[in-house]
Amino acid sequence: MGQEESTLAASGPPATLEERSLEAVADYIKSGNARRIVVLTGAGISTAAGIPDFRSPKTGLYSNLARLNLPYAEAVFDISYFRNHPEPFYVLAQELYPGKFHPTVSHAFIALLAEKGLLQMLFTQNIDCLERAAGVPAHKIVEAHGSFATQRCIECKVEFPDADMKAHVVRGDVPHCNECKGLVKPDITFFGEALPRDFSEKSHNTVMADLVLIIGTSLTVYPFASLPEMARKEVPRVLFNMEKVGSLGSRVDDVLELGACDDGIRKLANLLGWTDELDDIWRNIVGNEEADRQLRSQTDRDEELEDELQKLTGEIETVLKLEEEEEEKKQKDEEKNQEVDGDVSHDAQTPKDDADVKEAAKTENPTKEEGGEKPQQN
Repeated sequence: MGQEESTLAASGPPATLEERSLEAVADYIKSGNARRIVVLTGAGISTAAGIPDFRSPKTGLYSNLARLNLPYAEAVFDISYFRNHPEPFYVLAQELYPGKFHPTVSHAFIALLAEKGLLQMLFTQNIDCLERAAGVPAHKIVEAHGSFATQRCIECKVEFPDADMKAHVVRGDVPHCNECKGLVKPDITFFGEALPRDFSEKSHNTVMADLVLIIGTSLTVYPFASLPEMARKEVPRVLFNMEKVGSLGSRVDDVLELGACDDGIRKLANLLGWTDELDDIWRNIVGNEEADRQLRSQTDRDEELEDELQKLTGEIETVLKLEEEEEEKKQKDEEKNQEVDGDVSHDAQTPKDDADVKEAAKTENPTKEEGGEKPQQN
């Protein structure tokens, strides 16, 4: 699809690039003037791997969860809801846990930037750990919303062993702390929780950047969405995404490469002369079979994604129904116990009432003993 002129709001010639095109971006990198590249990624970078994004109308996770019996679709990632109902999240975790999915060519491109000494910092909103799997050095990654890489108790904050966590997730169990028996949660930032300290401590890297690449994000969640605005005015910002987002396109050195992320990244790699190098790195990471699967048409991948989402939402729906049935059973048991308590209370009162009647009879007929004969008529 590429760049569309109608999406470029800024007027006037570029300040840094020769022109507002991917070709000019490649020339800028090859010139040696882009030595500190900051990359910002969102869920769109991982969809080719088979992981659904969150906000797409048809294949997004939230749109599929919206039909379930949840307070709201995002409740699965709400810390207050999790405290009382952790089961839906762990159904989701079973599907998204690291090891099931493989990096995309876009992930491999970021690893290649790091290998060439050009990556200043990678900021990702994703929790899938695919950047790590692609070989991006850990010290170059800021997981703004946390990830599945580590986990801890939500009460006492003691870390939980990786092997134990994996075993629980594979079985579909909800893990509890070995120390205090509190709920264990991956170090994913839920709604209602603060972002990792790493984010605020390293966000200044965006100000230092010579080039900012934004790949597969809707830029709707703050403060992550504010990162592109931190780049200096003369620094080129390049968006690889299905549609224009945020303020991108409003500066004279903004370039919008609209379409599938991997297609745009491959185009840039080709312009840089890195095609073979990138393909080798990527296939060495994921293997030829997975690489060929990801290269299939977008239509095929969307159909696979829809099938996976149907399965996933079905599993969460089953858990929610079980919870609802358990709650109804609990309520019925409580009502039954209340009825039984009422009957027992009544039964306990009856002997006392009988005794009172008999005592009254004795008072009226003092000569008659309990169990004696009727008094004779005169």
